[in-house]
Amino acid sequence: MAATTSSAEQAAPAADRRPQGAGRREPERDAAGLGRRRAAAFVAPALVLIALFLVLPAVWTLYLGATDYRLTGIPAIDPGFVGFDNITKALGDESFLHSLRLTLLFVLGSAVIGQAGLGFALAWWMRERSGWLRTTLEALVMLAWILPSSVVAFLWIAFLDRDGGTLNELLRTPGAAWLLDHPMLSIIVYNIWRGSAFSMMLYSAALGNVPASHLETARLAGASGLQQLRDVVFPRIRGHILTNLLLISLWTFNDFTPFLITAGGPDGQTETLPVHIYKTALGSGELGYGAALSFLMLLINLVVAVIYLRLLGQKNRKKKTRTARGRPAEGAPGSELEESA
Repeated sequence: MAATTSSAEQAAPAADRRPQGAGRREPERDAAGLGRRRAAAFVAPALVLIALFLVLPAVWTLYLGATDYRLTGIPAIDPGFVGFDNITKALGDESFLHSLRLTLLFVLGSAVIGQAGLGFALAWWMRERSGWLRTTLEALVMLAWILPSSVVAFLWIAFLDRDGGTLNELLRTPGAAWLLDHPMLSIIVYNIWRGSAFSMMLYSAALGNVPASHLETARLAGASGLQQLRDVVFPRIRGHILTNLLLISLWTFNDFTPFLITAGGPDGQTETLPVHIYKTALGSGELGYGAALSFLMLLINLVVAVIYLRLLGQKNRKKKTRTARGRPAEGAPGSELEESA
């Protein structure tokens, strides 16, 4: 009896020494306080819509891409399963590779260089300005972004028209056929004009987070404008730059609007990938092959998105590491000295 009492007395302090909360289940995080069932009921309509309008069409496209389905003929009634034959055919199809090269050129020229560069230049110029000039410029840039695509296409056809076009009147070059002689350059300039508004707004918000004291310190230290951008501004808005490049690259890669201006011509010189798929699937009636091309286009989009997201993730990890070590954030005064040390 004495031994039992002694064991119980020894066990009690041991239990008291056990950390509080050990052995208990931690409460589940539920910031909204809805509970699992209510939260599931809340998101169920959105999940159903996503399944109907995104997942189901994607699965149906994958199925069509594995068949020889056509708009006319026997395959239209009884399509046959061809597996990966359409994918293999596309990878060796010179017209597909030509469209892919044109699309990459279109994305690089109009989005990565044009929209991102012009959007940042406008945001930087408007950073310390106010008044009617800034308001007017913002309104004009936004107007180009919000106008319907069909209206914008008509305006650009009238602007670049060979007979009495506005550009020819301004440059006094009657008879110059811009859409025939420089078709790719024409749609690149058009897309820069059309889509720079998003980059301008995003960079304007990002530049608002750059402390004026940092720029003033760099200015007093004798840094030029380019050095201020390189050492102070760009390190602080690198995340915004990557996000902007990701979005505008994907939007431009999938953009079908140039078709309204050039219809892919002349001689396929502006037949980007969306236009090529449209002509293959609906123009030639090869729905199965067109679906396979769409699948390849989706894969390219995913690769581009993964590359950008990995770069963005590396940037966030570096920021957390610097914060954990107590070092100044990138772009802050002294960060360059830390790096050089």
